Amino acid sequence: MVTEDEAMRRAIALAARGLGTTSPNPVVGCILLDADGEVVGEGFHAYAGGPHAEIVALAQAGQRARGGTAVVTLEPCNHTGRTGPCSQALIGAGVRRVVIAVDDPTPVAAGGAVTLRAAGIHVETGVRRQEASQGNIAWLTAVRRGRPYVTWKFAATLDGRSAAADGTSQWITSQPARTDVHALRATVDAIVAGVGTVLADDPQLTVRDLRDGSLAIKQPLRVVVDSHGRTPKTARVNDAAAPTWVVTTSEIGAGPDGRVDLNALLTALHGRGIRSVLLEGGPTLAGAFLAAGLVDQVVGYVAPKLLGAGKTALLDAGVATIGDAIDLDLTDIAQIGPDLRFTATLRQKPSDHPARHPYSD
Repeated sequence: MVTEDEAMRRAIALAARGLGTTSPNPVVGCILLDADGEVVGEGFHAYAGGPHAEIVALAQAGQRARGGTAVVTLEPCNHTGRTGPCSQALIGAGVRRVVIAVDDPTPVAAGGAVTLRAAGIHVETGVRRQEASQGNIAWLTAVRRGRPYVTWKFAATLDGRSAAADGTSQWITSQPARTDVHALRATVDAIVAGVGTVLADDPQLTVRDLRDGSLAIKQPLRVVVDSHGRTPKTARVNDAAAPTWVVTTSEIGAGPDGRVDLNALLTALHGRGIRSVLLEGGPTLAGAFLAAGLVDQVVGYVAPKLLGAGKTALLDAGVATIGDAIDLDLTDIAQIGPDLRFTATLRQKPSDHPARHPYSD
């Protein structure tokens, strides 16, 4: 017998399997328990347009779902898009109870709990809400702010250097850390870098298996912020390994500094169905994103090395005095090989922007 709390924990883990492939939809996991509390079905939303987590779990459970409990990380949808409403599927399957972690905040898909209760099904909400919300943070941020969730990733030495005095930067961190970065890349919809990084390092910005160098099947969109179109046609970001968008001021507009308007860029990415962005390279672009208040999370890989000179990992972020320092809340610290990885979120007030592109399956 499995408790509902244990089932929700499993559902949250299942939902994470959809990271990087479900946008513009959320990640969702579902566990179905029969009347005796035994697991009879489980599922997760694997890709946009595909069957929702509840539908996958119900297909596994069959008649054993009748009289049982559905444990789901997000309120079952109540509308018909490319798939039918999960609320009606649960009613039709004869479940007697539905346990929900997070209420759906979008006006199009919300209302599933009300529909279920009207059908005589007992509904409980808020079970492991914080944990499930964190697992769906990119989508929830996009709903609230009308822009993707932005994670700034950097690698540096203990004294904050991202390159030596002669410009060399390969490799500051170890292979285990670089492998970990590719796992991180696989969870996002887009990787953003500045033209300076492209010109200096010629990165490919893809998801690869570093054991054999093979490319992952699903690749994020590569975005090069290039105000004046200096990206060479021969740059590796222009190869056929993944889609690429070279963003210029003539296409997206310029901000007060004459460079690409970052707010407009994120709005445009949101319009393309991008819900999560990994900001990589370089220190000038990272500073601009931070100064504009457009970074939600920081993932730093710190190597046990000292350089004493060379390029720093971050340039001007709009901080003039210690009182203006950008405060972070550490959420995780882990040793990856010989390196240290820390994850932190920025302390900032949620935007009042309404959802401009609601849930769309």
